[in-house]
Amino acid sequence: MNEQGRLAAYWERIKTVPGLGRDVTALAVLMVLGVVAAAIIKSYLGGTTPWSDSTLVKAEFAEVPGLNPSAQTSVTMAGVRVGKVTTAKASDDGSAVVTMKLEGEYDVYRDARAVLRPNNPLNEMQVEINPGSPSAGRLQDGEAIPVSQTARPVQADEILEHLDERSQLALTDLLVESDVALARAPQNLPQGLGATNDTLQAVQPVAEALRTRREKIAALVSALSDISAAVGRNDERIGRLADATQATLAVLADSDQALRASLKELPGLTGDLRAALNSTQALTEELDPTLDNLRSASDTLPGSLKRFRSTVGNLGKTLDAAKPVLEKARPVVADLRPLVADVTTSLDDIEKITSPLRHDTRTVMSYLTALKAFVYNTSSVFGAGDANGGLIRGHLIVPLPGAGVLPNSPDQGRGEG
Repeated sequence: MNEQGRLAAYWERIKTVPGLGRDVTALAVLMVLGVVAAAIIKSYLGGTTPWSDSTLVKAEFAEVPGLNPSAQTSVTMAGVRVGKVTTAKASDDGSAVVTMKLEGEYDVYRDARAVLRPNNPLNEMQVEINPGSPSAGRLQDGEAIPVSQTARPVQADEILEHLDERSQLALTDLLVESDVALARAPQNLPQGLGATNDTLQAVQPVAEALRTRREKIAALVSALSDISAAVGRNDERIGRLADATQATLAVLADSDQALRASLKELPGLTGDLRAALNSTQALTEELDPTLDNLRSASDTLPGSLKRFRSTVGNLGKTLDAAKPVLEKARPVVADLRPLVADVTTSLDDIEKITSPLRHDTRTVMSYLTALKAFVYNTSSVFGAGDANGGLIRGHLIVPLPGAGVLPNSPDQGRGEG
């Protein structure tokens, strides 16, 4: 009997036995429902079908704390889940070799990196893979990512194990006290946070003032840096200026004695001037020739004024050309200001010495006009010349009886009889 006839015999038997058809139908429905439920659960739990494409990747880690392959630890690439961890075994070198199954065909290269990261606060891990660059070459089957290209997170107990026993106990007490303090956090913490918020708002102007002060200090430091740089570049010029100032003060100090000697000679000079002015009174009658000469000189004055006007124009051009020099001289004048203050102090002392000269100066000023005429007509007080030229002549004085003078007419000077 062939297979088709055998199935037909089974079917006839099911129909002839009372209730057997109903039981077989219910069993078939339950089997279909089980298969559908298994497919749905599998889709939620993840995984692939046995006939789908996959890629096996191995990575060597120094340690794999918190990694549980039976919990289907996720494997991500660029933040996307691409597979799961299947096994984790210890190698002969004391490291851990993790085998990962990637869903689909992926190219993993020799410079790939694998990092073990916590997935949740319970310290469940996941593996994140950076596939690397094609220039490094593809990772061959059975070849693992070396331990130098893998990393793992530091665990809390590894941090605490570096502390001594007292520090561990103190940290334990701190955690216990923190737990006690936070037991009534829902009732007390909002008030504390509110007070902290008020404090921060009150401190905000202080923080703004500190920020402004920090900006001003930064600007001041920048300005001081610029000044220091400028002074550093001008140190040679400042040295020359200091040397010149010292030389000037030394010359003033050396000239102090000569100035005092000159002031001592002023009383004798004023006496001589007074005698000379008295002697020039007799010469005032000779001003007429001088005025005639001035009148003749006034004829040539317009031409001289024209030439003087051209000289003034040239002087303006000279001043325009001197402007750049004056601009460059401003820093030098600014540097001389401290010296001017010292000179002002010296001038105060000199003013005390020269104040008696004001009276003599006023006396001399009153005779300047006559003295000017005298100097114009004579080369000096004792010169042998006047306005008429060189004086090569003499005076003959003949005393007459009765203290008379030479007669201007034949009858003058003759006595009676």
